[in-house]
Amino acid sequence: MSRMNPVLSFISHNRYWFVIIIGGLLVGVIDDNSFLTRAQYALQIKNLKEQISMYNSQYGRDEQKLNELRRNPKAITKIARENYMMKAEDEDIFVLSDDETNNNKENETTE
Repeated sequence: MSRMNPVLSFISHNRYWFVIIIGGLLVGVIDDNSFLTRAQYALQIKNLKEQISMYNSQYGRDEQKLNELRRNPKAITKIARENYMMKAEDEDIFVLSDDETNNNKENETTE
């Protein structure tokens, strides 16, 4: 019992500090509104704002393209030719490729 007496005396003497420290740990680390959770939310908000600005700029570019398509009928044929490989009835299209082919292909059955 003599061993417990100094410990209990220390705890009872500094009980307000213990309550403040334990309360601070509960609020700062474990609680739903803890500092860690707030930092994660701030990072998530930052990422979402970057995505919003990216989508707004993409929206602006797409709106410009759409206005161009509405005003200029030649833009429709340009996009059809470039993106979808469409052609007029009286023309031929040649697609050239820079890919190198491997001429030394070995057949599996030649072994």
